[in-house]
Amino acid sequence: MTTLWGFCERHWNLVSLFLQQIHPHSVRYVRTPLIARMNILSILLPDFTLILIGFVLMRVTDWGQPFWSGLEKLVYFILFPALLFVSTARTPLDLHTTGKLLQVALSAVACGIALGWLAKPLFRRAGPMIFESGVQTAFRFNSYIALAVAFRLGGEEGTSLMAVIIGFAVPVCNMAAVHALAHRSNGSLLKEMAKNPLLLATAGGTVFNLLGGSLPEMVAVTLSRMGSASIALGLLMVGAGLRLNAVANSRGICAYFIVVKLLALPAIALLLGRWLELPPLQLQIAVMFCALPTASSAYVLAMRMGGNGALVATLISAGTLLSIVTLPLWLLLAG
Repeated sequence: MTTLWGFCERHWNLVSLFLQQIHPHSVRYVRTPLIARMNILSILLPDFTLILIGFVLMRVTDWGQPFWSGLEKLVYFILFPALLFVSTARTPLDLHTTGKLLQVALSAVACGIALGWLAKPLFRRAGPMIFESGVQTAFRFNSYIALAVAFRLGGEEGTSLMAVIIGFAVPVCNMAAVHALAHRSNGSLLKEMAKNPLLLATAGGTVFNLLGGSLPEMVAVTLSRMGSASIALGLLMVGAGLRLNAVANSRGICAYFIVVKLLALPAIALLLGRWLELPPLQLQIAVMFCALPTASSAYVLAMRMGGNGALVATLISAGTLLSIVTLPLWLLLAG
């Protein structure tokens, strides 16, 4: 791969010199999009490769569903909260620098919730629990992919910015998702929120940060390594959870939810971000956050609250696969 890239670079330099002699400004307009595309692909390819590996492993191994269920619980309840806690605990919280970023992200989420609920009058003939189960896929986001790509975009700074967004967006998205299914659940909204490990970890890290706490080096290193493991394992779990079931009687509403999540929300974030003049990295983080596929935990929530789990699984899988195409395009537009 290195040899091939070097070969391409040498020939591009020759072409650049030739073009510069003909038209001095031509190289700038040709080279920038080319390099930008290569950078975006190099950022996203490792993460989508891990998703593919998870998809293959789930289908070629005989490890059984208990193995994957246990791995998912390890990531969701232990490893991923460790990453969120250490990221928020060590990040300087300055709303002067991140306030506009949060405005863009949360405004886009609010638009996603509103557009999602618009499906109810638009698709009146949808079957029972179709809307209630699927509406959450119009605004919820996959945190595993979010933090993996954020780190690739901006290192620890990118991870910290995304952790702040997750801390504010998780309760909003969860409340909206639970509200849609609440009439079929015996539990309360506050009870569901109080048990969410991602919300608890982010809130704990934020409070620890605001109180001026400092993590001992051994604790910080341990949590950081747990967090690193959560990203790789989380992406493998995304691939293992892909389901491509037929949705015969609800294709219209499913297509609507996917369009809202993968096209409408990132477009809103891009417009708002440019209007508020976000710094380059924050603009990329905001647009990437809004262009993410739906959270895998949406399936768990639908099943636990009496919803249509098969529909949600199909929406998650279709959105994840389509995001392989849409996410690089949005990052290119935001770059």
